[in-house]
Amino acid sequence: MPHAYLILLLAVIAETIGTTALQASQQFTRFWPSVLVVVGYGFAFYLMALTLKVMPVGIVYAIWSGLGIALIALIGFVVFGQRLDWPAVLGLAMILGGILVIHLFSQTAGH
Repeated sequence: MPHAYLILLLAVIAETIGTTALQASQQFTRFWPSVLVVVGYGFAFYLMALTLKVMPVGIVYAIWSGLGIALIALIGFVVFGQRLDWPAVLGLAMILGGILVIHLFSQTAGH
C-alpha cells in the first residue's frame, strides 16, 4: 500500500504542475505552458488510474483533490501573489485534517 500512496502523491504533483501551467498559459494563449497543462494532466490521470487498482476511488479522489487544493493555494500565494483570508486558510486546514483522518483512522483506506 505505501507504493500506491507514493504513486498517488506523484499524481497530485503532476496535477499541481498542470494546474499551475494552466494559470501560466493565459487561457491557452502561450504555447509551452499549454503543452505542460496537457502533459501534466495526462500523466496525473495515468498515475491516479494506477492507484485505483489497489485503493477505493472515493479515498483516492479525496486525497487527490484535498492535497491538490492545498498545494495549488500555496503555489498561488508563492508564485502568483494570490492572498487567502483566514476563513480560506481555516477551510484548507480542515481539508488537510480530513485527509489525515482518512489516512490514520479509516479502514476503508486499506492500510
